[in-house]
Amino acid sequence: MSDSLTFRLLRYIKASAESLNFTRAAEQVFVAQSSLSHQIGKFEDNIDVTIFDRLQNGLKLTPAGRIVATYAENTLREWEQTLVMARAVQRNEVPPLRVGFSSFVNAKLLEKFHEGYDRMFSGCTIQLLSGDPLLCLQRLDGRTLDCAILPLPIDEKLYCVQQIAQSPLVVCMRSDDVLADLALVDIHEVAQRITIFPDPELHPSAHACLLEMFGELGISMHLSCSARTPSEIQWMVKERFGLALIDQLSPLDSGLITRAIVGLNWTADTAFVYVSPTDHVALPFVERFLRETWMESRRRRLPSKVRVPEQMELLV
Repeated sequence: MSDSLTFRLLRYIKASAESLNFTRAAEQVFVAQSSLSHQIGKFEDNIDVTIFDRLQNGLKLTPAGRIVATYAENTLREWEQTLVMARAVQRNEVPPLRVGFSSFVNAKLLEKFHEGYDRMFSGCTIQLLSGDPLLCLQRLDGRTLDCAILPLPIDEKLYCVQQIAQSPLVVCMRSDDVLADLALVDIHEVAQRITIFPDPELHPSAHACLLEMFGELGISMHLSCSARTPSEIQWMVKERFGLALIDQLSPLDSGLITRAIVGLNWTADTAFVYVSPTDHVALPFVERFLRETWMESRRRRLPSKVRVPEQMELLV
């Protein structure tokens, strides 16, 4: 896009797109109507794009103009957010970012998030608050948390949700299990032995997804033991209460191993969740970077017949 696109022109375009009238737009940005319309017209000539159709009773955005007007609106909003954050950092007025997290979120994600936030906003602090997903969502609703890192799914009608990580679900077993010599396991052959699951009350929607995944294969879930933390799940496996499905990237206790499931793409998905970007001055920057990084990580994936764990490198 032409270097002549300045913040001044962006404001002119935004005001004109909102009012669909050069006169009213000029009043909004405190400039003469002739100057505003001339500069927009000159800019249209420079980029060879007609932004507005001039009508007898006002303006009409062209299809190409809608793209430019959207860019103007987004850029100006991001610039205002940047100014607010920069001033807050300079004045040492950035409040601690209160981040909730579930025990089922990989600790490496939290470490990367903390390190990245400190690089972005040096000297600004993070407060971590552990809790099951439902509790974290309640705290978000009550504004005692600014954001959270939680397992998916999360209702995107109620919250802003940006996926940040994904890795395969694998079967966790004792290293002396009869299946330990296999490189891959068949879900139909081991399903009856998979009896240890996270407590359904911790994250009902995630449990419903598991039920659906099993159901699509014509398999019934055999939940006989439930746990509130990953460490409880691994303890139950070690004590021979059954097998469990866990995130492939989870650290394993001694005496335990994992095996991939042949032919399935079941994954543990993690997201950055918040209610409103106005809840904390840093949220727009964090969400934007996580979104861009996630999209880039998806583009970089190499096709492979073997499912490769994918974990986003946060804020690097």
